[in-house]
Amino acid sequence: MIPIIYRNAILPDVESIHRLVYDYAQDGLMLARSRNQLYETIRDMIVAEEDGHIVGVGGLHVVWDAIAEIRTLAVAKSATRKHIGSEIVLRLIADGRKLGIETFFTLTYQPEFFSSLGFREVTKDKLPQKIWKECIDCPKFPNCDEIAMILMNKK
Repeated sequence: MIPIIYRNAILPDVESIHRLVYDYAQDGLMLARSRNQLYETIRDMIVAEEDGHIVGVGGLHVVWDAIAEIRTLAVAKSATRKHIGSEIVLRLIADGRKLGIETFFTLTYQPEFFSSLGFREVTKDKLPQKIWKECIDCPKFPNCDEIAMILMNKK
């Protein structure tokens, strides 16, 4: 069995990340990310690598004081059911807690997955307006159909 290696994303990973995200975006399961967005947020992301191939990605984007978004989460269809997505999210949460993040949120089309990790669904108006700054560039703005979910840090 080939081990899965989790590491910080680096610039040469962008094309592989873009392909992963693009595949899900084409199926309507996540929002697309441009290469430009991926390059700009590369330091936010970790990847899962198996046999030299990127099979998963996820990002932690600090939005404001003690709040961060879990985003750009995708796992290669050939690598599903290996708990790669949950491992990525758990690692992002651990990294966020080291920074002092108290609230994690996501906007998703996969609420069951995030519920299994302790996130709960909330109305979008429960999230601070600061999170919407990037939404202005989204083709779905202002009619976002993603589901807002949060996870509060347990003290």
